[in-house]
Amino acid sequence: MDKRLLTIQDISCVGQCSLTVALPIISACGIETAVLPSSVLSNHTAFKGWTFNDLTSDMENILAQWKKENITFSAFYTGYITAAQIPVIQKIIKETSREGALKIIDPVMADNGKLYPGFAEDFPQKMAQLCKEADVILPNITEACLLLGIPYPAENYDKAFIEKMCADLHKMGAKNVVVTGVSFEKEKLGAAVYDGHSVEYYFTERLPVQMHGTGDAFASAFAGTYCRGWSLLKAASLAADFVVESIKATLDDKDHWYGVKFEKAIPFLTSRL
Repeated sequence: MDKRLLTIQDISCVGQCSLTVALPIISACGIETAVLPSSVLSNHTAFKGWTFNDLTSDMENILAQWKKENITFSAFYTGYITAAQIPVIQKIIKETSREGALKIIDPVMADNGKLYPGFAEDFPQKMAQLCKEADVILPNITEACLLLGIPYPAENYDKAFIEKMCADLHKMGAKNVVVTGVSFEKEKLGAAVYDGHSVEYYFTERLPVQMHGTGDAFASAFAGTYCRGWSLLKAASLAADFVVESIKATLDDKDHWYGVKFEKAIPFLTSRL
């Protein structure tokens, strides 16, 4: 039976993030991709305004229908979700998992030392409950600090800090940890990968811009390649390279501020696969 991945996160109708990124990228990796929208937004929250429709109340009905149809999944990948959805998601994973199903959790909630708008201060503790059950978690440094309840260091950290962070996240219950946005040199940016035994790093060139949606592009490319059986480090490395290619494809368009043109980098991704 071919692998089928279920990704649970929001749909931002415009903005090249969340489900509109996950579905095409994971599909391009050759993995059948099913979706469960957690909410629908007119556009993501970096715009001046947006509409928001919470879909929590639909999740139980969708699960009931899936169970009637005997629909199951070999992998799960979660992104932007709300606190109220966490117990429902845990139930969905429990009741629709195939044997040995992978659980990939991107604890989307914060960046640059701050929670995203709309999240309560206790949300990281609730997200930690979902992360405890994961095969892989994909936090950035801010999210990792919030999960552990430690101060955000900005750029004032070293390898010892990152490696202790990875070990402490692993102790929380996650089998594997990939911390993104790690940098020890101004010209390089990458990820720390921890399998419970040792930390490995992969770095790409740091481009002189910050763009929306790069975390979703990384997580989606990681999920797709990891589900193909790639190692943690190899999947994280390709995901990082894919993000760089996506950013490069966007640099010349000054009006394209709201996301990265990942679509133009998909041929790069498929050629590497």
